[in-house]
Amino acid sequence: MASLISLRGLHFSYASGLDVLKGVDFELNAGDRVALTGSNGAGKSTLLRLINGLETPNSGEIHAFGAVRRQEKDFRDVRVRAGLVFQDPDDQLFCPTVAEDLAFGPLNLGKSSEEVGEIVGRTLELLRLEHLADRITHKLSGGQKRLVALATVMALEPEVLLLDEPTNDLDRDTKQHLISLLTELPQAMIIVSHNHHFLNRVATRQVELSDGVLMEQAA
Repeated sequence: MASLISLRGLHFSYASGLDVLKGVDFELNAGDRVALTGSNGAGKSTLLRLINGLETPNSGEIHAFGAVRRQEKDFRDVRVRAGLVFQDPDDQLFCPTVAEDLAFGPLNLGKSSEEVGEIVGRTLELLRLEHLADRITHKLSGGQKRLVALATVMALEPEVLLLDEPTNDLDRDTKQHLISLLTELPQAMIIVSHNHHFLNRVATRQVELSDGVLMEQAA
């Protein structure tokens, strides 16, 4: 079976000249829930942004969903099919209310108002956020914003989830619900987190980014 996402010899440097990725090779297959670990500044978030086309590698290839992705137009489809949940939810939420934030993506994909209403309702229920539907987004708590950011991505019904520190600001019960949710979802995932208990409960594989390369870790 062909991989969903394949990275081959990926190199990336910041504008300062600092080399972050030095030949990353990686395969994400259907059903994988991959824990992406590494020290602060190792380039984990950068790697997720490269997969989503928000950064451009210096060299190497990104294959996603059966095609090589090089230019901006190549990644428009990838961003729908591989939903990135940013580390800071304020980078993701911009509509007045929670329901409007969830509706934004499906509406831009050409869904009808009726379809969008069903998607929003279903997604809010899945994440136990129905009570927040009409709340003003920027007045939510940090943990609530994080879950709403995840919900906006889930509303697009992606094939892959790219999750950057998804447990930040979540209380214990909400973390437990997130663990139960993620382990039941069909999507393949790449999960960046420093919460090892969370990763041990959710991930099926673990890779570590160290000195610019990815190393598979023993289960």
